[in-house]
Amino acid sequence: MATTEPVGLLVRRWRERRGRSQLDVASAARLSTRHLSYIETGRATPSRNMIERLCDELDVPLRERNTVYLAAGFAPVYPERALADLGAARVAVDAVLTGHEPSPALAVNVRWELLAANRAARAFLADLPPHLRTPPVNVLRSTLHPDGLSGRIRNLAQWRAHVVRRIRRQLARTAAEGLPELLAEVESYPLPVDHSDEEPVNDLAVPMLLSSDHGDLSLLYTTTVFGSPRDVTLDEIAVETFFPADTATADLLAAMFRTETRDTAPA
Repeated sequence: MATTEPVGLLVRRWRERRGRSQLDVASAARLSTRHLSYIETGRATPSRNMIERLCDELDVPLRERNTVYLAAGFAPVYPERALADLGAARVAVDAVLTGHEPSPALAVNVRWELLAANRAARAFLADLPPHLRTPPVNVLRSTLHPDGLSGRIRNLAQWRAHVVRRIRRQLARTAAEGLPELLAEVESYPLPVDHSDEEPVNDLAVPMLLSSDHGDLSLLYTTTVFGSPRDVTLDEIAVETFFPADTATADLLAAMFRTETRDTAPA
């Protein structure tokens, strides 16, 4: 977490990343444009309160806020605990995952590393080769890697383009370590030469069209994050919940889940 970069450079970088002018940010954070300019050029050092106001206005992720505090000579403000130690938040994540069955749902961090999954989601990941199941499991790598689920995705080019846009947006918003490498890796995955995308019939959102041993699935997804987090881990958690895009998929997911729970039930 240590940084050798001056606090002013970090503030300016986040302001420019957000496409904001000094005048705009200064007015919103209740300080003069001259004061903000002095902070960015190193002629003034912001107080702890000023750092929080600027970071709030620039929507700086909590992990990066800690870096800004350190650069200004202050101790980090936000703790980082394991998911298992998040108390009520962990209970909430488990409730969403379990309550979403028989449809798949999983919790990931800012780099799409798997933190938790319900039984329906784990069933889809069970057949991955060992090198894709070695922790930390990256959900996007497992989905799009040539050895992963990509061979079952019928609209692979369309889905991969959608995923690449998501990684770019995540990188622009968070500047999280590891995302540039993940983006380069996903963009390097080849498409099969004879691959022809099947156009989705759903005109509301882009579904993942997935072939399974039990039949074809059409899945939509939503992303849920915690509001007003005060912990770095919680700030970076997203719960990805998949929904059937048609009645046939809903029926198939229910049947697959019944089979999965029956096969794994204790004798």
